Amino acid sequence: MKKFEILLWDIDQTLLDFDKSQDYALKFSFHNFGMDVDETIVSRYAAINESYWKRLELGEVTKNELLTGRFETLFLEFGIKEIASKDFAQIYQKALGSVFYFKDNAFELCSKLKGKVRQYAVTNGVSATQRNKIHLSGLDQIFEDIFVSEEIGYPKPNLEFFTRCFAMIPDFQKEKTIIVGDSLSSDIKGGNNAGISCCWYNPNGKENHTNLKIDFEIRNLWEVEDIL
Repeated sequence: MKKFEILLWDIDQTLLDFDKSQDYALKFSFHNFGMDVDETIVSRYAAINESYWKRLELGEVTKNELLTGRFETLFLEFGIKEIASKDFAQIYQKALGSVFYFKDNAFELCSKLKGKVRQYAVTNGVSATQRNKIHLSGLDQIFEDIFVSEEIGYPKPNLEFFTRCFAMIPDFQKEKTIIVGDSLSSDIKGGNNAGISCCWYNPNGKENHTNLKIDFEIRNLWEVEDIL
């Protein structure tokens, strides 16, 4: 008997390389406004963006505040006054959803698992961006469904996000479900909150300084095959 029948995939920095997409989108957007940026700004934006998403998970900011606030913070730090953060955010978000880069040959893995386990996407990203990116990647032909926090009404790790997702999964069984993701604060904490098994995708061997329950830890996505 199979241990798991339902596999919940995180998208960014799990199946898809978000860092590469973010790098592309940021440089494209600045170029659109006639500016070229160096790695200092790219690196700083990545940190600011991550902090805003952490705050969203904690309920400290709304999605709309995140979408423009991260650029307001960046522009303030670097003295960029000639670009409106709202206009920049629109260009950036569209660019972010226009490219994708797989991690660990993820498409081949998901294709191989199709028919053996039911696969679903669970993501905190912006709906239009995530759905377009998933469509371009071809993963939408593999997933049974795609759950985006913006549509669900709650972000990971909120229990309500998972409760609503579970309600839309036919013949759902909590004990037969596992989530795979790179984020301890979003994916693993969310899995803990929801009472399902958790697999931490940790390719760079980061240290875990939390008390979260991690059932499996992997360095390469293909290790999921052995877990299933």
